[in-house]
Amino acid sequence: MRVLSSQFKKTGGILMSVFIRNPIIVNTKDEQFFKDLGARIAEARRSHGITQQALAEQLGIAQQTLAHYEVGRIRLPASMLPTLAQLLTLSLDELMGTDLPKQRGKRGPASRLQQQIEAVEQLPKAKQQFVSQMLDTVLGQAK
Repeated sequence: MRVLSSQFKKTGGILMSVFIRNPIIVNTKDEQFFKDLGARIAEARRSHGITQQALAEQLGIAQQTLAHYEVGRIRLPASMLPTLAQLLTLSLDELMGTDLPKQRGKRGPASRLQQQIEAVEQLPKAKQQFVSQMLDTVLGQAK
């Protein structure tokens, strides 16, 4: 468990945030959740070829704040999740790591084609687009 709090202290007419070890208790499970969420954000951002600075500007936050979110150092506000999901072209389920596995219509192992489709879904968006263009070309020639 980690215990952190922020208090404001007036120093020379300037309010400064001072971190003290106390009131807000962050349990290990929550801490891991925010680290995993940050990792998903960083992975999606990189797969779209977006810099931290560019994404931070779109979110209206500092680049350093986004960097802290990505490593789970600070908690991401829930109100930011829909915008973030939209900017990274993810569903909220994907962003939160709760995307449910797709139900198959029949029993038994997945077909070779289904396995390939699932493998393509795991690729970065740019590579998915490349595979899609190749399929369009092949299917266009088959007509």
